[in-house]
Amino acid sequence: MLAAVIAAGVAACQPAQAPVASRQARAEEAAFQARQQAWRAGRVADLTRPDGWTSLTGLHWLDPGAHRVGSDTDNGIRLAVGPEHLGVFTVRGDKVGFVPDTVVMVDGEPGLGASTLRIDTDPAGPSKLVFDGGKGLATVIERGGRLALRVKHADAESRLQFTGLEYWPGGRDWQVAARFVPHAAGKTLPIANIIGTTDEVPNPGAVEFERGGKTYRLEALDQGEGTLFLVFADRTNGRGSYGAGRFIDAPKPDAQGRVLIDFNQSYNPPCAFTAFATCPLPPPENRLDLAVEAGERDYRKRAAPKPPTEG
Repeated sequence: MLAAVIAAGVAACQPAQAPVASRQARAEEAAFQARQQAWRAGRVADLTRPDGWTSLTGLHWLDPGAHRVGSDTDNGIRLAVGPEHLGVFTVRGDKVGFVPDTVVMVDGEPGLGASTLRIDTDPAGPSKLVFDGGKGLATVIERGGRLALRVKHADAESRLQFTGLEYWPGGRDWQVAARFVPHAAGKTLPIANIIGTTDEVPNPGAVEFERGGKTYRLEALDQGEGTLFLVFADRTNGRGSYGAGRFIDAPKPDAQGRVLIDFNQSYNPPCAFTAFATCPLPPPENRLDLAVEAGERDYRKRAAPKPPTEG
């Protein structure tokens, strides 16, 4: 008799529990989708800012000596977009001087004469040289022991012709629980970049996760931004994903060494959108024998117009 009562009670509860569980599952899925859409919207906003990665118009190497810069043909360094004569950059050792030939702002102040520009390795960051009424931005960066002038402009074709981002199906199962494996303090990892140089980058540890019964490992980099920076390659590269790999910004581990890697938020390096970036490449340790069908797909640029045909 008691067993019958219990069975009846269980049966009575089940119909009520099923709708509750279903509503909870729908709510969790809706919350997941809302977070992903917000992240994607922020990603597009960052890329297409007037000074975002799609605004890059040039990467010009600055060898020792003087360099006249502008869009006119009489300049040693020609700008794709900008004033006919921007000014003269002079490199002496690790110092870069600048004398303007047009109206510019240097670090927020009018450029009225000769000035010395900071480069991006300076603790204060690079000097910002703004021109074309705020549309143009030039900074001096150091890569592989060489100096270069990085130029951005709000009217860059790559920004004005931005075609949007596409994504793999992904899903909540691509939010992967990982374990952080710390390295000895001060360890670095040699990271090659797309321009052919190599940098020693802080490598605080690795993250290990399981997928399909196999364990995978990614070496994590620290770029001083409060996250673990993962540069990885996988089986989809060149087969729907950008051929030179993708990036993930993962949170730093909690007190128990746990890290959540959201492959849905893996994204293309700047080099997918412009030829003027200096992107790191995945180290050999981070080449996954796994098809990560989540995150950004390869960027498809707008096709160049066909030349008119003679009728």
